[in-house]
Amino acid sequence: MLAVDKDTFEAEVLQAEGYVLVDFWSDGCEPCKALMPDIEALEEQYGSQIKFVKLNTTQARRLAIKEKVLGLPTISMYKDGSKIEEVTKEDANKGNIEAMIKKYL
Repeated sequence: MLAVDKDTFEAEVLQAEGYVLVDFWSDGCEPCKALMPDIEALEEQYGSQIKFVKLNTTQARRLAIKEKVLGLPTISMYKDGSKIEEVTKEDANKGNIEAMIKKYL
């Protein structure tokens, strides 16, 4: 999975064509770390159709706030640079994320 930061987020997500799934996480977020293997498994399954990236919000707090990420974990779907849907906090589980992905395939 491609790790982006505040310097590469715009090019990799906001300027990307098509669908991009962004995993917003942080070093201190245990649910985020527990979810990461599930996200990586989904990338193996759907990575040919959707670009998967992850952003550690610990080093990109302003960017997270700008993208209206108010709680973690947050998994957001972007299309052509615009956020179109997200699952967050308790709803961020493999089933809900996969359902969101399938909506846009």
